[in-house]
Amino acid sequence: MQIETERLLLAACTEESTAEASVTGYDVRPHIYEHLSALRKDPSLLGWGAWFVTCKKTGEVIGDIGFKGRPDAKGIVEAGYGMSPAAQGKGFATEAVHAVIQWAFSSPAVKQIIAECHAENLASIRVLEKLHMELAASKNGMLKWQLQRK
Repeated sequence: MQIETERLLLAACTEESTAEASVTGYDVRPHIYEHLSALRKDPSLLGWGAWFVTCKKTGEVIGDIGFKGRPDAKGIVEAGYGMSPAAQGKGFATEAVHAVIQWAFSSPAVKQIIAECHAENLASIRVLEKLHMELAASKNGMLKWQLQRK
């Protein structure tokens, strides 16, 4: 499963996409392996976990984004993202997260997308603001954001 944007190619986390990311030198972190384990048990989770973000110009995996599971009973899904330091500040995170938000809202089960970041993480705050997410709460140094289906 893939999503293509102007500058990026997003590949849903699978055994194959993870192996490809590893070969390119991308630091595959534990949440990816946890999702792969869950995906082996329940293939319907495809897309509701991590997606690898590849720069089309260079072919390099520059980050991973995605969701922390499928939508809950209220139709809420939580998004998360991380970009390699060299890819930060170039609009890649905004472009990639926008693409997966559109993908998620294509499912009638999704009513709201939430995200959180540290209050001092100005780069993440800016990404969430650009995506028109609304600040919903602030607690213990964490900001909680939300975006309702239109």
